[in-house]
Amino acid sequence: MKILIIGPSWVGDMVMSQSLYITLKQLHPEALIDVMAPAWCKPILERMPEVNQAIEMPLGHGDIDLFGRRRLGKQLKANNYTHAYICPNSAKSALIPWFAGIPTRTGWKGEMRYGLLNDLRPNKKSFQYMVERYVALAHPKLEMIDSKSLGGLENLPYPKLAINANVQQATFAKFSLSTKKPVLGLCPGAEFGPAKQWPVEHYASVANEMIKQGYQVWLFGSAKDKETTESIKSLVDSNNQHCIFNLAGETSLIEAVDLLAACQTVVSNDSGLMHVAAAVGCHVVGVYGSTSPKYTPPLAKKVDIVSTNIECRPCFKRECPLGHLKCLKDLPATDVISKIGL
Repeated sequence: MKILIIGPSWVGDMVMSQSLYITLKQLHPEALIDVMAPAWCKPILERMPEVNQAIEMPLGHGDIDLFGRRRLGKQLKANNYTHAYICPNSAKSALIPWFAGIPTRTGWKGEMRYGLLNDLRPNKKSFQYMVERYVALAHPKLEMIDSKSLGGLENLPYPKLAINANVQQATFAKFSLSTKKPVLGLCPGAEFGPAKQWPVEHYASVANEMIKQGYQVWLFGSAKDKETTESIKSLVDSNNQHCIFNLAGETSLIEAVDLLAACQTVVSNDSGLMHVAAAVGCHVVGVYGSTSPKYTPPLAKKVDIVSTNIECRPCFKRECPLGHLKCLKDLPATDVISKIGL
């Protein structure tokens, strides 16, 4: 059995999709699994033991490029894949396996995918969690009626990214970091939009308190989050500055994976790094504003979710439609601090 998977394009989704790969290997131990995904995913996929090969998707996320997809499909035909699993819901994501002539092409009903998929699953909304939707694709269609078919979230295989101790130590050295003090990781960014971002003042309050309790604090994020993390650091007491390290925009994604793995606890908005932290075994404190853990919770053994009970959440909007962001502003730092170290 030789499998091609068209992987997701977002960090969190890519991490969660590992549950599909784990399940496929459990059901078909002899299977070879190749994953086609954007270039940034390759280091993440290399930390998934179930993946045989990461194939770079040369086309942009929103690029239809019918002729380019046909060319890719024809190239992949020589690999003689027997099965394809298409994680995204778009029609264009199903084109490459179709052009490659892969006999069995599995995915959820999406935009105009009739014919492109010949193992079409129509009942995606019968599965509450995104990870359930990934795992359900690995099982026969007739067995996958709803969430009960999988036996509950706690019975699913959780993502687990491999950590190479030697590479991790080299990453510590590169950024002049040590783990002599316990590490609290803070992930204050969110690619989705401001309705997911807990205020910097609250993050700074958490940092100040935990440094007083003997922690050091590592700030994570992309270059886009640099301004946010600098704001948090600037709000930390001057006598605590030697214990806070701003890594946003400095690390590669895979370096962030290795550094997150060294954190005892990670406080994060609902973001891709939250799912990475869960997959490397951290205690995750997930801060939820406009979104809900009832769809994409962090998949770790030790998780605490904090949110407000304001009636307008979750709205799943990128920006607060009411303009007040109370779901985040009214969530005090003490709620998060009380969860750290539990």
